[in-house]
Amino acid sequence: MNGQDTMPADEHSHIFLGAGHAANERRTWAAISLAAFMMVAEIAGGTLFGSLAVVADGFHMATHALALLIAAVAYSYARRHANDPRFVFGTGKLGDLAGFTSALVLAIIALIIGYEAAVRLFSPVTIHFDEAIVIAAGGLIVNIATAWLLSARGGDHHGHAHGHGVRHRGGHDAHAHDEPRRIDTRWGILLLEVFEDGVPPRFRLRREDNLELASVLGDRAATIETERPGGARQNFRFADRGAFLESVEEIPEPHEFKVRVRLAGLDKSDDYELDFSEPGQGGALSDSAAGRDNNMRAAFVHVAADAAVSMLAICGLLLGRFFGWVFMDPVMGIVGALVIANWAYGLIRDTGGVLLDMNPDKALAEELRRTIESDGDRLADLHVWRLGPGHLGAILSVLTAKPRDAEFYRSRLNRLRMLSHVTIEVRDTIACREPAKRSPSAAG
Repeated sequence: MNGQDTMPADEHSHIFLGAGHAANERRTWAAISLAAFMMVAEIAGGTLFGSLAVVADGFHMATHALALLIAAVAYSYARRHANDPRFVFGTGKLGDLAGFTSALVLAIIALIIGYEAAVRLFSPVTIHFDEAIVIAAGGLIVNIATAWLLSARGGDHHGHAHGHGVRHRGGHDAHAHDEPRRIDTRWGILLLEVFEDGVPPRFRLRREDNLELASVLGDRAATIETERPGGARQNFRFADRGAFLESVEEIPEPHEFKVRVRLAGLDKSDDYELDFSEPGQGGALSDSAAGRDNNMRAAFVHVAADAAVSMLAICGLLLGRFFGWVFMDPVMGIVGALVIANWAYGLIRDTGGVLLDMNPDKALAEELRRTIESDGDRLADLHVWRLGPGHLGAILSVLTAKPRDAEFYRSRLNRLRMLSHVTIEVRDTIACREPAKRSPSAAG
């Protein structure tokens, strides 16, 4: 038995853009005008008044403007070419490429600023402190305004996907934690969900075929124990509601926990473990890395580093102005260069990992493996990689002795919301164990 994913082409989307892609694009273009204006003011003013820290902030503002331009062009190009068949897995990773490029520019500028600061430290120049402080303060204000503009209405520079992206194959939406979890039991397929539509949140348990469950298990025959990330546990009893069993106790927020379901109170063979999570999670796992928009993150990193350099410049100038410590201006330039280099390193590491198709979420991959192997099947091969912000692809090969096809396993993976493109091969373990027939030797 060999089964493989054969979804028709008209149902097979390859648009893996992040949530809020269009809004992020608009905000980025708007932020460019602010950055360009302040870039000119700081470089000209810092040169005129002899402040290396202000000039350094101006040059970093230039890289910030360049980074915003790279981000904006990447957003625009990815959107316009989202359906281009030349991109076999869509254009979702273009933002990571843009972020990687911005990080390289940031690293180069950090080296330049560090070198210039070291030279100025040993060869001081005259500084007009009052004018330079005004310019540095203006740069800080612009950075704060730009950061606000980029983060307005849910920009995910913090690295969290908010779950509003379209699932192309699984049909999940932002309420992924409310979707039923399938439990394959000796009484048939059961569905467990967190129900909170107009009522306090409670667990509901029912049969997939909608037959009455209580008649099989009996009232209060099912119990649940939840375990939260911090280790806190809570037990839930069930009451018969006719078409389903419902937990007597309400479920406190947040809805992120492991669930142990015991049926009929018989033995541990009737215990089942599941994972629930808040929107924006993959299984019970945070998608902070796999879901973040690295293009917007790179733009925001430049703004944050600019703000840090502006604050350092102001501190250095104030110390020079009131205490005569002129050396503090280039010292602050060196500190600013180190801050920029640190941000650049983080961006290069994370975006480079995406571009090289590193596993974006090892915990999710393990959860996928547990889901497939929970009832005796074996996962022979697994590849998980990122297709775009909040979208993961997976290729898996399943060995089974049961008459199951790819759609059976796909339905079991539906609860892993970030799996947007899944290819499944199903192989018969009996056929795999049969020895290969030897071909007759050629006469010689």
